[in-house]
Amino acid sequence: MAMMTSLDSAEVSPSRDGRIGSRRSGMLIVNADDWGRDSATTDRTLECIEQRALSSVSGMVFMEDSERASAIARDRGIDVGLHLNLMDPFTGPRVPAELVRHQGEVSSYLRGYRYAQVMFHPGLANSFRYSVTAQLAEFARLYEAEPRRIDGHHHMHLCANVVLGRLLPAGTVVRRNFSFGPGEKSFVNRLYRGTQNWTLARRHRMADLFFSLPPLKPPDRLRRIFSMANDHVIEIETHPMNPEEHRFLAAGEIFNWLGDVQIAPEYRIPAKVLV
Repeated sequence: MAMMTSLDSAEVSPSRDGRIGSRRSGMLIVNADDWGRDSATTDRTLECIEQRALSSVSGMVFMEDSERASAIARDRGIDVGLHLNLMDPFTGPRVPAELVRHQGEVSSYLRGYRYAQVMFHPGLANSFRYSVTAQLAEFARLYEAEPRRIDGHHHMHLCANVVLGRLLPAGTVVRRNFSFGPGEKSFVNRLYRGTQNWTLARRHRMADLFFSLPPLKPPDRLRRIFSMANDHVIEIETHPMNPEEHRFLAAGEIFNWLGDVQIAPEYRIPAKVLV
């Protein structure tokens, strides 16, 4: 357990992450967001998948390329979760007018106030529920299965109206807050993130730690994160539409940084085992 000492206790303490009295084998999950947002995003992500540089993707629904992306995923057996969108307008050809209205109200609120994400808005509870429910149903239609895991565009699956409203199906895998080392965030920030992770762990399964792929420099940052996957379940978020990230993944550069760690072939949270 020595590796834990280099991380903030609010992120990995057993009292906060639902791992009391247990441990899990390590795993490195590299997940690409925004699958299906548009054809360019889908195609660039697919290039990374073909290099086996990704474990999984998070798919957007009601977007320009959602239909084609879902067909590709079903045909190739790509592991896809729902990338819940509460921020951007839907760009698909057949978006129900009622959904457009509710999504507009939710998006305006989340974009209009600095602390909107952390404040529960009772007047918008129905709009949040409508948008989330519609996207869950559309994912099930596109992928012919309910989503087993859910994360959010701009991480808005963590906003108060979603978490406190219990809008995500219990038992699904849900993306946790970003993990930070000591001194990287204020005490209040770490306390909020830790409390939210604890709340999520009561209804959902999560990776042990969560990081973004960038910044790619200095190299020691990613090597340190990758090495943690020997003992912890690590999720790495990436966006292949970013040229630097696409090059790092599609050209296979990531494999030069992994050491003895391998990228998981799918997004899977190992079962807990007793210490």
